[in-house]
Amino acid sequence: MAAGKTESTSNYYKRKPEARKKRLKQQAKYNKTAKGLKIRTDANKLNRKLGTYGNGDGEDASHTGPNKGKLEKPSTNRRRPRLKIKYA
Repeated sequence: MAAGKTESTSNYYKRKPEARKKRLKQQAKYNKTAKGLKIRTDANKLNRKLGTYGNGDGEDASHTGPNKGKLEKPSTNRRRPRLKIKYA
């Protein structure tokens, strides 16, 4: 990889199966927490409010505030950095 170039997260985890396994284990724990459940239910609620839930348009609800959001491409929405929290 050339200097200054960054690798996509997807390619990184494809190349490193141990890292992918660790990430999936961590994600599974996070999804079971109260915070993880709340984020998921809030996202579904916003998707329904914006009319994009289950209609196959390929759009995501980008959360711009409490009970507010806009539609955008999933690649743009999911590209933003996450909180630096580890769930061991």
